[in-house]
Amino acid sequence: MRALPQPQPEDLDLATVLHALGDPVRLELLRRLATDGETTCSPEGLAVPRSTLSNHWRILREAGITSTRLSGKTRLVTLRRNELDARFPHLLAAVLDEVTRPAADGFEQV
Repeated sequence: MRALPQPQPEDLDLATVLHALGDPVRLELLRRLATDGETTCSPEGLAVPRSTLSNHWRILREAGITSTRLSGKTRLVTLRRNELDARFPHLLAAVLDEVTRPAADGFEQV
């Protein structure tokens, strides 16, 4: 089974993590992971082409935000909450608080 590249907790870089979180689709993926726990790389309800979605998952994994494990032909993704909290205390909580908060202008966030 091929291992997918993902940084060790001590190698997590703040600029890389923030860059990965700077996209609305990736923020939605993060919100879903935080809510649902482990998920497949093809979540329902996202109007994003599969190739684009794969790229978003890769960016999150290579930034160290998610961990991906192979189970047969399926890729299962989990949020690396403990590692992120240890390296950057309160960052993940602040981001998740923002993406789960209802928009003040009445429009739904991604």
